[in-house]
Amino acid sequence: MKKIKSICIIDDDPITVFGIKKMLNSFELAEEIKTYVNGKEAIDEITSMVEQNIPIPQVIFLDINMPIMDGWQFLEKFLTLKIESTIRINIVTSSIDPYDLQQWERFKSTTHHFIDFKNKPIRKNDILEITKAA
Repeated sequence: MKKIKSICIIDDDPITVFGIKKMLNSFELAEEIKTYVNGKEAIDEITSMVEQNIPIPQVIFLDINMPIMDGWQFLEKFLTLKIESTIRINIVTSSIDPYDLQQWERFKSTTHHFIDFKNKPIRKNDILEITKAA
């Protein structure tokens, strides 16, 4: 399996971030793993990378419920960026709200990026499935 150059995790839960990083590292799937505690931090840095023509992460793990800027607000802004490559965005959530599934359906039908929806906790098989398509 080839290594992914860059993966980012956008989640305010340190236990989830720790678990995803541990699994990614155990499979040696990424050269670089960036973490952000909210969507605002992530979108600011990714926007800057796009503007400077620096490659952005190919895989994003995105929590929905976060302070400052949630996952849906992040996606709204992310999808306006001029990014030609297909980024694999994995919504990871503990939400069981039907609204969140509707939002996922709406977002995935309006973009060329691949947007998936997984419930927490993320398991090893999920990590392998998510990263093999990158």
